[in-house]
Amino acid sequence: MIELNQLVKKFDTTPVLDGVDLTIPTGTAFGLLGSNGAGKSTILRLISGIYRPEGGELLVDGQPAYDNVLTKQRIFFINDETVQFTSYTLEELKNFYKPYYPNFSEEAFEKLRANIKLPLKKKLSTFSKGMKRQAIVIIALACRTDYLLLDEAFDGLDPTMRIIVKRMIVDAMLDRNLTTIISSHNLKEINEVCDTVALLHQGKIVFSRELDSVKSSIHKLQVVPGAGQQLDAERAKALGVEVMHFEQSSSVCYIIAKGTEEELRQCLAPLDPVVLDVIPLTLEEIFIYELEVLGYDSNAITE
Repeated sequence: MIELNQLVKKFDTTPVLDGVDLTIPTGTAFGLLGSNGAGKSTILRLISGIYRPEGGELLVDGQPAYDNVLTKQRIFFINDETVQFTSYTLEELKNFYKPYYPNFSEEAFEKLRANIKLPLKKKLSTFSKGMKRQAIVIIALACRTDYLLLDEAFDGLDPTMRIIVKRMIVDAMLDRNLTTIISSHNLKEINEVCDTVALLHQGKIVFSRELDSVKSSIHKLQVVPGAGQQLDAERAKALGVEVMHFEQSSSVCYIIAKGTEEELRQCLAPLDPVVLDVIPLTLEEIFIYELEVLGYDSNAITE
């Protein structure tokens, strides 16, 4: 388990993280969402022990990460840059990392490499961006760490490469309870891989929740009240609906509300509605309405 307690990180005198509290359970596929500059990469570098926090506490299974070799051996961090290793061959890159990770598996490395047919003795400078990302993911998984951190891991990859990289990561998570933390600004990528997500904005956590609970607890309702019935936001609230957004077009009312589908139907039953449809919301729509309720500018966070 990874715990961030009132974590503070500054560059010069500028705070990048300002009192962040976050818990990442073991075995979780955890997504960090936020715009550029929100602090996502900084959190990953703190967890991996690259940065020292200026305040608060960061613990990996009860131990600090910074200046702690035993903890670092259990974490592999893939950042969003690959240029630093372009003079290496894949074999040389493997041999670079292997001494730092006592659980490194030659068998796992060769199996993964053979599956996607990456050349062993060609320099990474001859690889495409997708191949470079595949190479570092293969090495990361062969190191057999307990924690895998990925910073914009799928950015710039074509659809085929994305599927291959995701499949390798998901297989490892299922095989050995690997805890994976993925930083991204792409809601679709997070939705496909992660089961829990935290939204970061201006160095603070906006919220941290399981995705299934997010999806099942917010709905869009299309309602036409029965004869003689009136419906507006206040009337919906009086009926017990936790209204997040309300608008009306002619006789049709559109409500974004918290609650299960069954609960919302029961609340609106006294209206004897002619139409009461539940319309699925995308994850992006859910986050936008959540942010509006919290008083945030969703465009500033999700774009």
